[in-house]
Amino acid sequence: MKLPESLYQGTLLRRYKRFLADVLLEDGYQVTVHCPNSGSMMGCSEPGSTVLLSLSEKPGRKYPFTWEMVRVGDTWVGINTARPNALVLEAVRSKAVPELEGYDSIRTEVRYGTNSRIDLLLSGPSGLCHVEIKNVTLMEGDAALFPDAATERGRKHLRELIRVVEQGGRGVIFFVVQRGDATRFAPADGIDPEYGRLLRTAVKKGVEALAYRAIVTPRAISLSNRLPICLSATAPDPTVP
Repeated sequence: MKLPESLYQGTLLRRYKRFLADVLLEDGYQVTVHCPNSGSMMGCSEPGSTVLLSLSEKPGRKYPFTWEMVRVGDTWVGINTARPNALVLEAVRSKAVPELEGYDSIRTEVRYGTNSRIDLLLSGPSGLCHVEIKNVTLMEGDAALFPDAATERGRKHLRELIRVVEQGGRGVIFFVVQRGDATRFAPADGIDPEYGRLLRTAVKKGVEALAYRAIVTPRAISLSNRLPICLSATAPDPTVP
């Protein structure tokens, strides 16, 4: 996935009200930007961090700049939660995800369950495959963790996928780790233990869990490789020093 050719670099001053952040651009101009991430962004929103912004050409937009990524150590981390859906769609279409090959058509944002929309609905000779996509930015040691805040919405999606499988369909929870320094994935039990419990239950009931690492650069974001998923009760706890 290519990113806009012109990304603007700046220094994060603060993130607030979940969807807003103040950034000091390289030219010394301070701007308020849209933060497209409803999570806590633990470890990715430290004041003083280097960030990259895209600029919308849509006229009349209140906050023309959108926060795209942040530099954490030596790694660019993609924080825009709108990117993973398009990234996985692109990868499936180009047959870069072997686990999701063999389908003839792909639809996006299809209604299902109880007032829910599935990110990708694949259909083919083997039937339907519901794919729910999650953006992952939190790290503890070498493990990428999800979620970074308690998420009732995320739990609801797992329950919906369980129902899909119980009704004879195929359900997949797809974790996109938008940073290149992770070597494995685990649920963040210390942040939302109920999500971790539900994820383990979902996998036992037949929901498939995939975690893919993405390589994030100022030029492009691309899925790199599948990561092992650790579902043991000893998964890292970012709340414990």
